Amino acid sequence: MPVLDEANNLGDVLKYEAPNLYSREAITVLAGSGADRVLPVGTVIGQRGKSIVTATAGGGNAGDGAATLADPALGAKAEVGTYTLICVTTAVDGGVFEVLTPKGYKLPDLTVGQAYAGDHINLTIADGAADFVVGDTFTVDVSGDDKVVAINPSGVDGSEQALGIIAIDVTAPDGTDAKGVAIIRDAILADGAIQWPAGITAGQKAQAVADLEVRGILIRTSA
Repeated sequence: MPVLDEANNLGDVLKYEAPNLYSREAITVLAGSGADRVLPVGTVIGQRGKSIVTATAGGGNAGDGAATLADPALGAKAEVGTYTLICVTTAVDGGVFEVLTPKGYKLPDLTVGQAYAGDHINLTIADGAADFVVGDTFTVDVSGDDKVVAINPSGVDGSEQALGIIAIDVTAPDGTDAKGVAIIRDAILADGAIQWPAGITAGQKAQAVADLEVRGILIRTSA
């Protein structure tokens, strides 16, 4: 007699949720890239809250050098919001910029013409024909499209932080976003039915579990 394997359903992974659909949220799954993006029930997901980064020169700058973002443009501690870079030291064909986070904390200074890399933003401000003067500025804006993908522990776009799990199988075709439903707050999950990415380490999984607990999502050992 043949053996039939039944795919997981929501009842296999979700053991408790808050009433009145409080635990659930409508989501948009990012379009597939080169292939369909398939997220089965129980897939741990992250949200691309830091997927858009732009660098802009101040409109009143005396210096005409440009800022070029690195790839990747963000570090692990990047924050959503606007980073402000202010010229504090002038030099012929150079200069130094103070770097402030969106919350106003000071990061190491940036030197014109040298690659700036760290835990927050990565870019280079090049010298132009006209030198920078004290008070010239650049801004680096960090935002996101808030689309959902399977959790990516090595990501820097927000997908590295666990948001919840997929509640209903969803497939985003190549090049087309898809609508879906996720469990993102106040729930109890059975660990044996959770879908983790291949290759996730014990440390990365522990961090994701901690992220979920902050959202009121608890994982319990299933019988």
